[in-house]
Amino acid sequence: MLPLLSHQQTLEPVYLAYLDALEQSEYSGDIDKRYSARLVQATDNSVYQFLPQAVLYPKNQQDIQIALTLAASDTFRSVTFSARGGGTGTNGQSLTHGLILDVSRYMNRVLEVNAEQGWVRVEAGVVKDALNDVLRPHGFFFSPDLSTSNRATIGGMINTDASGAGSLVYGKTSDHVLALRSVLIDGSVLDTHPLDAGLLCNPDNVSDNPLGQKLISAVAAVCREKRTQIENQFPKLNRFLTGYDLKHVWNDSLTQFDLSRILTGSEGTLAVITEAKLNLTPLPTERAMVNIKYDSFQSALRHAPSLVAARATVVETVDSKVLNLAREDIVWHSVSDLIQEVPGKVIDGLNMVEFAGDTVEVEQKLASLEAVLTEQISKGECGVLGYQVTQDKPSIEKIYGMRKKAVGLLGATKGRRKPIAFAEDTAVPPEKLADYIMEFRAVLDGHNLQYGMFGHVDAGVLHVRPALDMCDVEDEKLLRVISDQVAALTLKYGGLMWGEHGKGVRGEYGPAVFGDELYGVLQDIKGLFDPDNRLNPGKLVAPKQTGSLYYDVDSVKRGKFDRQIPIEVRDAFPDVMNCNGNGLCFNYSSYSPMCPSFKVTGDRVQSPKGRAGLMREWLRLLEAEGVDVNALAKAKPLGLLQRVQNTLNAQRDYDYSHEVMESLKGCLACKACSGQCPVKVDVPKFRAQFFNIYYQRYLRPAKDYLVAGIEDSLPLMAAAPRLTNFAAQNPLSQWVIKKAIGYVDAPALSVPTLKQRLDGHASRGYDLAALQAIPEEARSQFVLVVQDPFNSFYDSGLVLRFIQLIEKLGLKPVLLPYKPNGKPTHIKGFLDKFAKTAQSSADFLNQVHKLGMPMVGIDPALVLCYRDEYREVLGANRGHFEVKLANEWLLNVIKDLPAKAPQDKQYTWFSHCTESTAKPNTANEWTKIFAHFGAKLTAVNLGCCGMAGTYGHEAENLERSKALFEMSWLQTLAKIEQPQVLVSGYSCRSQVKRFAGYKPKHPLEALLELANI
Repeated sequence: MLPLLSHQQTLEPVYLAYLDALEQSEYSGDIDKRYSARLVQATDNSVYQFLPQAVLYPKNQQDIQIALTLAASDTFRSVTFSARGGGTGTNGQSLTHGLILDVSRYMNRVLEVNAEQGWVRVEAGVVKDALNDVLRPHGFFFSPDLSTSNRATIGGMINTDASGAGSLVYGKTSDHVLALRSVLIDGSVLDTHPLDAGLLCNPDNVSDNPLGQKLISAVAAVCREKRTQIENQFPKLNRFLTGYDLKHVWNDSLTQFDLSRILTGSEGTLAVITEAKLNLTPLPTERAMVNIKYDSFQSALRHAPSLVAARATVVETVDSKVLNLAREDIVWHSVSDLIQEVPGKVIDGLNMVEFAGDTVEVEQKLASLEAVLTEQISKGECGVLGYQVTQDKPSIEKIYGMRKKAVGLLGATKGRRKPIAFAEDTAVPPEKLADYIMEFRAVLDGHNLQYGMFGHVDAGVLHVRPALDMCDVEDEKLLRVISDQVAALTLKYGGLMWGEHGKGVRGEYGPAVFGDELYGVLQDIKGLFDPDNRLNPGKLVAPKQTGSLYYDVDSVKRGKFDRQIPIEVRDAFPDVMNCNGNGLCFNYSSYSPMCPSFKVTGDRVQSPKGRAGLMREWLRLLEAEGVDVNALAKAKPLGLLQRVQNTLNAQRDYDYSHEVMESLKGCLACKACSGQCPVKVDVPKFRAQFFNIYYQRYLRPAKDYLVAGIEDSLPLMAAAPRLTNFAAQNPLSQWVIKKAIGYVDAPALSVPTLKQRLDGHASRGYDLAALQAIPEEARSQFVLVVQDPFNSFYDSGLVLRFIQLIEKLGLKPVLLPYKPNGKPTHIKGFLDKFAKTAQSSADFLNQVHKLGMPMVGIDPALVLCYRDEYREVLGANRGHFEVKLANEWLLNVIKDLPAKAPQDKQYTWFSHCTESTAKPNTANEWTKIFAHFGAKLTAVNLGCCGMAGTYGHEAENLERSKALFEMSWLQTLAKIEQPQVLVSGYSCRSQVKRFAGYKPKHPLEALLELANI
């Protein structure tokens, strides 16, 4: 039996009292004390897990001032804070056991763009790519680049002094900070910007904040006094190190001082940055990328310095491991033509070289490099196997998209050991990189570890992620050993262990880099800003009077909790366990399919990463209660009376399972995560597993039974469609259904029905024996149409037109008998029923499959269910039947048909979420098909429409469903003439009809029109 689960992680009394006092104040932001919210913020993109006391979401700077001012009282002086943005840290940068100040939910505005002077003013929570969306029309961009740019915030970039591709030209974040506004530990506001040295003589000239005056004077004095030591001690690198930038706080001539340089890279340990004024970079007029292929990764590394010497803007590299993982991912379809194989050769390394600037300059550099590469290939030099050039901006962005996804792709490595981040952003002088990496590899090879490598060879930064199993205690110990070895190795080569992603828990290595005296200066500076060590405590340095750092590389890791889950349970929930926290599901763009529930709520609990984290804890708590989850999944539900009682008591009795349910029921089951997540986390899969167990203890809502039973009910309802529609579509019935069941806007059955439309048609009257009697050579002329519940019963005209299209193409359609697919039952977690339905349908389809005639389905979600959920649930019992998508089938058919002359017909295709992520090449396939029919098809990239099967029909989801539609679909549809709109998913067409007021065509209907011209 599923027991009541309690986490025992109650809030400390002082934090409860503080949060109560904050609620009574003028603080206007959100305060989230839910265990689920705390869990989601307990992890980032690292191996660490620190559970915070609560999460604060300030709506403005005043909220942060109120929060810190309240905490400055003696009563709450033990309350600590850590500012957080996108949560993309790779070493626990923003993790804390205190309070999280998450600025990403509300403080994400672009406040001012000054194109004439080339600067922008932003709040700290704005996402980097979102900022560039605003800047692009002005001809500028914020140039420091990073792989997590679609979810990383400007505040996070400032706090880690982030940089990435092209940093030799574009610099680091600190090179672009013109001014900062921050809230200090006492709640006061400090503005920082460059100051002439002469102004420092009078504190009133530098700030109207007394604490700020003290800080500016003290830091200016000590950094000037220690100038020679700082110059000698600090590594000579393009990449700087977080904590703290004593070197650049003064300019080279000591005529200008800027405290912002101390705050930049301080990882939130000195102040809470709320606003930034940033300088901007003009967009280049011309870009060109050269993808150079090598016989080995070492060849790529050793060739890189000559590419830098060719004055390239960017030189990025990836090894064969990353390349091979990319080939298996959804991203490869977009770049395969740009990184073609070299006949007879194996590509084991790749350098991506970009030139950006004015047209003449780029063309000259490109021609020069091409000449050198051509000669090297002809002579067999430098391990160069070949190269490809692209000057198409969208193609260049696709290459970078693949490179950016490399971080997450490494998490898709097979086996229990996964490449993880802990020593992966080391930096050394570029000219020493190849030798350094050879030694680094020797260290890892000495421990018999697998690893992947990629990074910015032009800046001497290479990301190396050794594969370890954090559920293995010995591997966790090995992490410490390797960290120590890599820290020593970077010092040997004059480099840094943390060259790009911030220091986080690695502060213990600071004294070896800075030296005792300068490390003492860092401690003093921390003490000036935060004497009680309350801002992101335990990171970088601690004030001298508070003792040593209490976070290090041995701090508590996610693996400590995960290893409490038995191996057989972990194996039963692989999608839950494999989430590595890379956070791609936090992509800000409303035009990206993943993840709609996060986009519409702004709540990280409502995301694939959040859901996976909550499920891991659920599995751990069940094990702590001595419950065998695998046995529980096969158990029968409690008796009806007991489930009624448990449901009635749900408001009274805390059960952690309710928090998991609250997260999972917000999932649209669109399956975008299963395709777009680098490690293929399939939330709908483990969601169904959870529902199946949860409802053993509690009552199911009535609408679940309605959804699960719809496939079986439809043939009965279609026997009297007008009566059924009258009974269900009149206002009184709709009101009753909404109030009693929670279902809204149910579609009407087709009238006439499919049976009536095809009365007497040759495609009707399926007869297996007659089909088996058809000679083998004649069977290729037949097409078997696989029915689905939505199109057959709610859009029968489409099925009819598909049959007419088949006939128009000179083939013979056969309508197979209707068999329930089972997807609705799977979505709602009726797994036993789904298994029975799937097996019945699979048995039938396998029998038909033996005919050797193509089977084609219309709705993408249902067809793909045969491939995914059937294989998952049935295993070998699924058999080998294949149901093709209409576009897959047509792509083969048109090979034998003459192409039609070009016509003045244009269409725009809108994809279904499941289709676009599971079959990313679908747009290209439809485009090719329409071109064959003489028409032009354009595909648009959009987020979820908000319907997602039955999600949008559930009353509690209606508001969010509409909001999702308005995010990207509504405005895109408004720009296109209605007859040109083509939508392949039934649920998407229903949503357009509901909120845009018209029913769009399916691509098959447009093809029939074209075929009849």
